[in-house]
Amino acid sequence: MTATTAETHPSPTGHPQRWLILGVICLAQLTVLLDNTVLSVAIPSLTRELDASTADIQWMINAYSLVQSGLLLTAGSAADRYGRKKMLVAGLALFGVGSLAAGLAQSANQLIAARAGMGIGGALLMTTTLAVVVQIFDDTERVKAIGLWSTVNSLGFAAGPLIGGIMLDHFWWGAIFLINIPVAAIGLFAVVALVPESKASYFRGTASGSPVQGDRPDLLGALLSTVGMTAVVYAIISGPEHGWTSLHVLAPATAGVLVLGVFVLWELRIPYPMLDMHFFRNQRFIGAVAGAILVAFGMGGSLFLLTQHLQFVLGYGPLDAGLRTAPLALTVIALNLTGVGARLLPRLGTPGTIAAGMTLVSAGLAAIAVLGGDGYGGMLLGLVVMGAGVALSMPAMANAIMSAIPPEKAGVGAGVNGTLAEFGNGLGVAVLGAVLNSRFTALVPAVAGAASLPTALAAAGDAGEQERISDAFASGLQTSQLVGAVAVLLGGLLAAMLLRRAEQADSPKAAA
Repeated sequence: MTATTAETHPSPTGHPQRWLILGVICLAQLTVLLDNTVLSVAIPSLTRELDASTADIQWMINAYSLVQSGLLLTAGSAADRYGRKKMLVAGLALFGVGSLAAGLAQSANQLIAARAGMGIGGALLMTTTLAVVVQIFDDTERVKAIGLWSTVNSLGFAAGPLIGGIMLDHFWWGAIFLINIPVAAIGLFAVVALVPESKASYFRGTASGSPVQGDRPDLLGALLSTVGMTAVVYAIISGPEHGWTSLHVLAPATAGVLVLGVFVLWELRIPYPMLDMHFFRNQRFIGAVAGAILVAFGMGGSLFLLTQHLQFVLGYGPLDAGLRTAPLALTVIALNLTGVGARLLPRLGTPGTIAAGMTLVSAGLAAIAVLGGDGYGGMLLGLVVMGAGVALSMPAMANAIMSAIPPEKAGVGAGVNGTLAEFGNGLGVAVLGAVLNSRFTALVPAVAGAASLPTALAAAGDAGEQERISDAFASGLQTSQLVGAVAVLLGGLLAAMLLRRAEQADSPKAAA
C-alpha cells in the first residue's frame, strides 16, 4: 500500500482576502494575549475580594499557562487533521465560555478552574492562527504576515497593564474577563464568514484501488506529549517557590523528561506520527528551533529580571514598572508594522537576519545591565535595542520553522513554535533567576533562604545593612542580565551557522 497526502492550498498569489483574514486572526490572538497581562494588574483585587492566598493567585496565573503549554502540540495536530477553521472556531468559543465563567466566579477555586478551561481555548488559538497565516499567504508575503502576527504578541504585552488599570479603576475585577466575550464573539463571526477551511487529507490505497481514510489519530502520542510537557512546565513554574533542587520540582521534571522520551520513541515507531521526528534531521529546522528557544530564553528571563529591577532597585510601583517596559513592545510593533524585517530578510538572508536580530537583543540586555542601574534612561536605551532585535529575529525564525515543515503539518509546526516559546520563557526565568539568587547570596550570605528582596530588607538590622543588601541585589541582577546577553548572542550565532549550512546544502539540490 502507498500513502499520499492532499492539502488544501491557497492560490499561487495567496488568498484574495488574506489581509482581512489576517486582521481577524490577529484579533483572536490578541484576545488570548491581553488576558494574561491584564491578570497581573488585578492581583490585589483578587486577593481582597476572593480572599485568595498567595498559592491561589499563583494557580490563577499558572493554571492557564500549564494547560495551554501542555496541549499545544496536540491542538496543532488536531487542527491539521480535523480542520484549522473548525479548531479556530472551537478555540474562540471555549475561550469565550471560560472568560464568562471566570468573570462570574465566586471563589478562588472556581476562577482557577475557569482559567484552566481558557487554557484549552488558548492552545487551539495559538496553533491555528499561525497555521492559517501559512496557508493563506504565499512565500513572497509570508514573512511580512508572520511579522504582523508576532506583533500582536508585543501589543498584548504592552497594552495589557494599561487596559487592566483602566478597567479596574471603573469596574470590579470580573470585568477584565467579561471584556473578552464581545471580542471573542466578533472574532467568531468573522472567522465563520471569512476564514477558509484547510486541513491535511491522508489516503492510502487498498487492494481494490479505492481510497480509504488513513492516518489514524495518534492518541497515545497526544497523551504522552500533553503529560510530558505539563509535567516539565509545572516543574519550571514551581522552581522559584520551592527551590530548584527540591523534590517538588525534581519529581515532575524527571517524570516529564521520561514521558517525553517515551513520546519520542513512540513517534519514531509508528507510521503516522503526530510529530515527525525526522524534522530534527533538517538543519534548517534545528537552527530555527535553537534560535527560537534562546530568543524566548532571553526575553522571558530578561522581563522577569526587569520587573524586579524597576520595582526593587529603581523604586517604581507594579503598574508603573509594567508601563516602563512598554518601549520594548512598542519598538517591535513599530518595526513590524512598517515591514522593516520583511524588507531586510531578502537582503540579509534568514541566517543573517537572525544573527543581526539576536545580536541586537544581546546588546540590549548588556545595555540594561551596564547602564540601567542608576536610572531609567539607560534601561530605556536597552529596551529599544532589544525591541529592534526581536522585530528582526522572531518573524524570521517562525518563518524558518514553518518553512521546514510540510504544509500539511502547519498546525503541528505552529504547536512546535508555541511550545518552544513556552519552554524558552520558563527556562530563561529558571536559569537567570538562579544566577541572580546565587550572586545575591554570595555577596550577602546572611540573606540565604530569604524569599525575596523585601523579606531580606525587612530582616535587616539598620539602614547600612539595607543599603548593602540592595546593592548586592542590583549586582546580582547585572550579572544575570549579562549571562542572558551572552547566551542570546551565542544562540544567535549558532542558529545562523546551522541555517547557513542548511542553505549551502540545499543549493546543489536546487541547481540539480
